[in-house]
Amino acid sequence: MSKISDGILKAVKQVKGGVLVDHHKDTKDMATVRITPPERVILPMQQHIGAPCVPVVRVGDHVDVGQLIADSDKYVSAPIHASISGKVTSVADVKVANGRMVPAVTIENDGEMTLFEGIAPPTVNNKEDLIKAIRNSGLVGLGGAGFPSHVKFNLPEDKEIDTLVINAAECEPFITVDYRECIENTRNIVDGVYLLKKILGFKNIIIAVEDNKPDAIKILKEIADSHEDNVVKVMTLKSKYPQGAEKMMVQSATGRIVPMGKLPADVGCVVANVGSVAFIARHVRTGRPIISRTLTVSGSAIANPMNVRVPIGIEASKVIEFCGGFKKEPVKIIAGGPMMGTALIDTDVPILKSNNALLAFADEVVTNKKERACIHCGRCVDACPMSLIPTDIEAMAMNKDAESLIKAGIMGCMECGSCAFSCPAGKPLVQYMRLGKDVVREAGAKK
Repeated sequence: MSKISDGILKAVKQVKGGVLVDHHKDTKDMATVRITPPERVILPMQQHIGAPCVPVVRVGDHVDVGQLIADSDKYVSAPIHASISGKVTSVADVKVANGRMVPAVTIENDGEMTLFEGIAPPTVNNKEDLIKAIRNSGLVGLGGAGFPSHVKFNLPEDKEIDTLVINAAECEPFITVDYRECIENTRNIVDGVYLLKKILGFKNIIIAVEDNKPDAIKILKEIADSHEDNVVKVMTLKSKYPQGAEKMMVQSATGRIVPMGKLPADVGCVVANVGSVAFIARHVRTGRPIISRTLTVSGSAIANPMNVRVPIGIEASKVIEFCGGFKKEPVKIIAGGPMMGTALIDTDVPILKSNNALLAFADEVVTNKKERACIHCGRCVDACPMSLIPTDIEAMAMNKDAESLIKAGIMGCMECGSCAFSCPAGKPLVQYMRLGKDVVREAGAKK
């Protein structure tokens, strides 16, 4: 572990690649505001990585806040709960942010926001209790990936996992959700950390924060130091994108390198988003499932940028309306951050568990590079944190050469966008990466 300066750890190793981006953390000092419950919510059955859920309610059913409305018998999945009370008015396909049509349950608000009577704090005395509680809560990674959290924390018995890294880097521009979590819910973060330590037996616990968030660093250290065992350490990381990616985080915090095709658990680590850890503490205390989340709503086209607590399933248009609507005509609207988010063609899409921002930009700040021929400058290679060669992968993807794509490590790409950001030729390299992954998947499906 690295040396300690003023009680705060410094990063063990600076990761390769990445890019320096303007932070634009304009909402960092804006306390989170809870939105007025909407007239309806739309709850898609695919809100996470893994198997979609199946509705357990029907049209005409009455549901209360926190009541189970969909589940799956697949391991890599997470149940879905009602975020408002009211009547189920539809079980039908809807369009989500990525443009796909997926089944969804629509609930019309009865105006009561009645809490489901079956909600009660879970009993958590051992690992099995903890995994069951997390699974029943419906929690998925709140940093954007959306991986079911009970799978992550169900540590394999054949691996020696000694380190828990709490990811509070929040390296994407504009987004300040995790920063506000650190400022507003610090006690929940530390309570969640110590619960995970007690049940899962972590020996090292590091809360990793980029060095552009001094207020968060200070308050986290004060709370961590209030525990006598002095196990939890706060670490500052250099502000560089994509510092918050799991494999990058592990390398920065511990010096351990996660091999291509492997997971942090393979080098003895678990990485968890700071909001996810805080939620675990709240759930064990109250029994309430994941039915709301905080979004940063920002960008040059938004009238009143702010951090907003919204019910899962609220339509993006309603959130933007709550923030004063558009002060300028938006030319690009993004669910998520500007580097890895999904561009929206309209705002009538529901907010999912994994969404952490809504950004809208006017014409003067949106620049679309005209794609030109590659000049072989190598900037994309230098920027890639996974040591891939994006231009080679582009050619392989266009040729639909699945075998070469696999050898080139295409499935190790995390689609961080560093390659496209640094490309002077304006090549949409992330899209070529996604195309390459589709080529590999299609080839595998034919075997």
